[in-house]
Amino acid sequence: MGLTIGVDIGGTKILAGVVDADGVILDRLKIATPKDADGTAQVIAEAVDTLRQNHVVEAVGLGAAGFIGADRSTVLFSANVGAWVGEPLRDRMEALIGLPVVVENDANAAAWGEVRFGAAAGHTNVMCVTVGTGIGGAIVFGGELYRGGGGIAGEPGHMRVVPNGIACPCGNYGCWEQYASGSALTRYARDRAAGMPEAAEKLLALGNGTPAGIQGPHVTQAALLGDPVALAAFRELGTWLGQGLADLSAVLDPAAFVIGGGVSDAGDLLLVPALETYRSVLRRGHRLGAEVVVATLGSDAGLVGAADLARH
Repeated sequence: MGLTIGVDIGGTKILAGVVDADGVILDRLKIATPKDADGTAQVIAEAVDTLRQNHVVEAVGLGAAGFIGADRSTVLFSANVGAWVGEPLRDRMEALIGLPVVVENDANAAAWGEVRFGAAAGHTNVMCVTVGTGIGGAIVFGGELYRGGGGIAGEPGHMRVVPNGIACPCGNYGCWEQYASGSALTRYARDRAAGMPEAAEKLLALGNGTPAGIQGPHVTQAALLGDPVALAAFRELGTWLGQGLADLSAVLDPAAFVIGGGVSDAGDLLLVPALETYRSVLRRGHRLGAEVVVATLGSDAGLVGAADLARH
């Protein structure tokens, strides 16, 4: 198969691009995500039509946030994109654009992009963990995406790590993403800044002088400036991340972990404490560790992965 189009459908923006067999993006565009299902389908179709004006395209891959059925056709549930519930997205889009369409979870698509063309190239057994507002993930084993019996495997952010812990938007309590995500980092920083403002001078200055004003990027900026509170927040976050990776190793034994998402941009601020904890837990359990690498495709991973899944 020749050129395909990959579409990464997020809650606020839609990225679409023409991708060749080597994972190279030849053309791209970005549009805002409408608030309704019909509007979202229409703008995706318009984006595909625009890209097809200058390229001969044979198929389209859609990476959508939410639970995707094992048939890679139906969005079972997506709270953030068009409030889709049981949405027959593949059939709807094929009728609109007249090309074969594959629908995949956005994290699965991003993981596939990293395995095929990014940080995990050469590995066939990989766990991808995206650390952003929450925690997403995807599993590739034997060179294939593992989707589970219902198509919705790979949601490590909702492992319960603290019984009766912090309430999670999923409805449960104590989920991993409440302790190892970007939201958790901001909470750690705000709580510590409120308790010892004299040690958080740089951090508070970035947050307009109040703990409530502190946002995720401020924590990274302050940590790079040596702010003790910001550094402590990253240590706490990294510790929780490392513990979760060790738990995943015990179950899945991947050859590599790929860490992506916005918080991974902090680099060693996150990875050093995460790896220290991860390796410490593994040593106690006499287990071999996986290689831990940072994603390299950035925001293009979902687009590139979706396009490649359409090709295959």
